[in-house]
Amino acid sequence: MSDLSFHLRIPSTNALMWKMISENNLPEGYTVMTDYQSAGKGQSGNSWESTPGRNLLFSMVLYPHHIKPDEQFLISQLVSVSIKNALDYFTDDITVKWPNDIYWKDKKIAGILIENSLQGNRIKSVVVGIGLNVNQTLFISDAPNPVSLKQITGNTEARKSLLNSIRENIMDLYLNWDANDIRSAYSENLYRKEGFHPFKDDNGMFQAKIKTVHPDGQLELETEAGERKGYYFKEVNFVI
Repeated sequence: MSDLSFHLRIPSTNALMWKMISENNLPEGYTVMTDYQSAGKGQSGNSWESTPGRNLLFSMVLYPHHIKPDEQFLISQLVSVSIKNALDYFTDDITVKWPNDIYWKDKKIAGILIENSLQGNRIKSVVVGIGLNVNQTLFISDAPNPVSLKQITGNTEARKSLLNSIRENIMDLYLNWDANDIRSAYSENLYRKEGFHPFKDDNGMFQAKIKTVHPDGQLELETEAGERKGYYFKEVNFVI
């Protein structure tokens, strides 16, 4: 069995990967790729717009038995850094927007959806779903700030070579696992890591700067008044 399967059109690469895991003993790093997802989704069920055949839509499977469930955010950090490393070949200004969107300047170029299967006190398997805008130049959904690699570079990029680069970056960091290095690289490449910026929570708008991202994924901000605030995913929004 090859470590990559391609499908012209499927509902979701993550959904298909989970089905294949239940039926086969897939090797670590096995990847499912498609040209089009009819029911592709992002974090919290958000949809992901993608013109057929223009972008990268794929899922990878990992078996990180060495990671404790309360440290699973490390996988998100590892994947985010790996995508950034691959895109750095093409352009500057690639950052990771907490928790795991990939940005070019103030625009979103990639999203990540990570789903875990737990067994007792360990992570049994992880499916990493990635949507990356490569050659699409027109976006018609209500997504506020999409951008593609072609819009940035002006060139039509080879999707397969970019896919291979991302997979290699992920597996290299994963197989040479160093939690401190992963966390450090993630922090160094955060979107808006310097200075005060506008945020919004349930109490309204405020200015704050990023202090740290805790191992469990909590984002810690400091307001202009010196107040520390901690947020988990969907509890605070970057105002762009």
